Amino acid sequence: MAENDRRQSVGSAEVAAHILKALADLAPATSLTHLAEYAGMPASKVHRYLQALIATGFAEQDSASNHYALGHEALRVGLVALGKMDVLKVATPYLLNLRDQLNETVFFAVWGNKGATVVQVEQALRSISLITQVGSVLPPFKSATGLVFSAYLSEQELKLLLQEAAISEAEAQQINSLLAKIRSQGWHSIQGLLISGVDAISAPVFNARKQIIGVATVVGSASSAMQPEAESELVQKLLEATQTISRRMGAV
Repeated sequence: MAENDRRQSVGSAEVAAHILKALADLAPATSLTHLAEYAGMPASKVHRYLQALIATGFAEQDSASNHYALGHEALRVGLVALGKMDVLKVATPYLLNLRDQLNETVFFAVWGNKGATVVQVEQALRSISLITQVGSVLPPFKSATGLVFSAYLSEQELKLLLQEAAISEAEAQQINSLLAKIRSQGWHSIQGLLISGVDAISAPVFNARKQIIGVATVVGSASSAMQPEAESELVQKLLEATQTISRRMGAV
């Protein structure tokens, strides 16, 4: 292929990719005019590329509204990419950055067959460090991590957890109120409930199906600078990390 032809092919691919990203941003569907404005291109140029994308299944046009949307091939490619993503691999650099920013121990847990299971620990560089071991299973209603997981489990899963923990009806009502609060604010903190003198703040990580797939937790001694207020630096940085990981995992 001649150099000019190669450059033209690369340029065309970049334009097509830009239009696909714009279609994703404007999902579920958008008009040609809005799409062209959003992409910063002439409508005639966008229309030309859309015809090629429609022909290959990467875009589609609704016959009733004439609006454009991502096609079945774009969906297939996206699902394949999501299926290959490892949440721990994606999360690791953000966990390391969070630990370094806060100088507090950070760990990541996933939901295993025994409950909230710690799969990675990034220890703070302190003279007295808090030990949270990989493989530890945290209680669903007596740890910040477990409560955040419980807040986003299905109704059936939560009911089963309450039964297994032999929770009374009155206690279950209190727990359900707390879980609703966690869902509302998007994080939860505990001061010394699981381990005396140890505070923890947790936040969820989601996938493209809006399902919880992990929880990041910051732990520190009660005498450290752990601040559970919503506007505190710690909470804001934790939420920034978990929301970024969620976006990387396909969550909107």
